Amino acid sequence: MLHNMNNPGFLKNGSVIGITCPSGYVSNERVAYAITVFEKWGFKVKQGKTIGTGEFYFSGTDAERLADLQAMMDDPEVDAIIMGRGGYGMSRIIDQLDFTAFLAKPKWICGFSDITVLHSHLESRYFIPSLHSPMCGAFKPETEHEGYLHTLYAALTGESILYHIPNSHYNRHGIAEAPITGGNLSLITHLMGSASEVNTEEKILFIEDIGEHLYKIDRMMLTLKRAGKLDHLKGLILGGFTEMEDTERPFGQTLEEIIWDKVKEYDYPVCFNFPTGHQEVNHTLTLGAVHKLAVADNGVILELKRKL
Repeated sequence: MLHNMNNPGFLKNGSVIGITCPSGYVSNERVAYAITVFEKWGFKVKQGKTIGTGEFYFSGTDAERLADLQAMMDDPEVDAIIMGRGGYGMSRIIDQLDFTAFLAKPKWICGFSDITVLHSHLESRYFIPSLHSPMCGAFKPETEHEGYLHTLYAALTGESILYHIPNSHYNRHGIAEAPITGGNLSLITHLMGSASEVNTEEKILFIEDIGEHLYKIDRMMLTLKRAGKLDHLKGLILGGFTEMEDTERPFGQTLEEIIWDKVKEYDYPVCFNFPTGHQEVNHTLTLGAVHKLAVADNGVILELKRKL
C-alpha cells in the first residue's frame, strides 16, 4: 500500500513522460533510444532542455538544471519524469526546488544514483513514493526486451511486481512488511543532517553503491549505525555493490563481512545481492510503498503490496 492519499497516478496509453538531466551530462544519443521505447510502450515524451547540453561535468549550470527540473515538475501534462542519468549535482539544487505544483499533482520521479537525493527528499518531507529505476542510458536495442526494464513499465502502470532471488550465505531469515526506503549508500550518508535525510524508522532499507573502497563502505555503514539508522529497521536489502576497490594494504574483510558486522546484533531479515543498482540488471523498486520481504533457505521473495 502506498502510504499517502495523494500519490502519483499510474500511467496509461497516451500518458506523458518528461525527460530531464538534473545532475551529470548526458548525450542526445544516450537518450534517443529510450524515447523510442517509451513511445512503443504507448507513452508520449517531452524532452527537457538539459539533454545533450553541458557545463563542465554537469548537464548545465545549477540555474539551468534547476529550471528544467522545475518546469517538468510543474507541467500539468507530465505524468512521470525519467532522468537522463545520475552522476552528481542534485544536492546543489534540491533546496531551491518549489514543490507547490508538484504536491497538487504528484508524478513519478524515476532514476537512481544521484537521484537518491530527490527520492529521499520526497519521501522524508512529503511522503510521496517514487521509483528507484533505470534511467535513459539503460535502453538499448539489445536490452529493450529485458525483464529488468519491464519492471519499470510495471511500476509505472500499476502492475503487480514480485521478485524471487536466490539465497545468499549472509542472508538472515525472516519476514517483514513495511515501506521501502533508501538508494545509493554514499548519497544516503551525504544527506545526513540535511532537510532530505532518510527516515529509516520501521522501514525496509535498500542500499547499493559503486566504485568505493571497502574502508569507505565500512565508514558509511558506521555512520548509519551511529546515527541510529539501523536500529529500528523492519528489514535490510543490499543491492549491487559493484567495482568495489581495496587498498594497497588490504582492509581484511569482504563487502559482505563489512555489512554483516554492522547488523548482526539485530533480528530483522537481511537480503544480499538483490538485482538493483549500478549494474546492467537493475530492477525497479517503488520507494515509499509497502513491500513484503520474505527471506528463507529457498531464496528471497519481495512483493510490492498494492493494497492491504
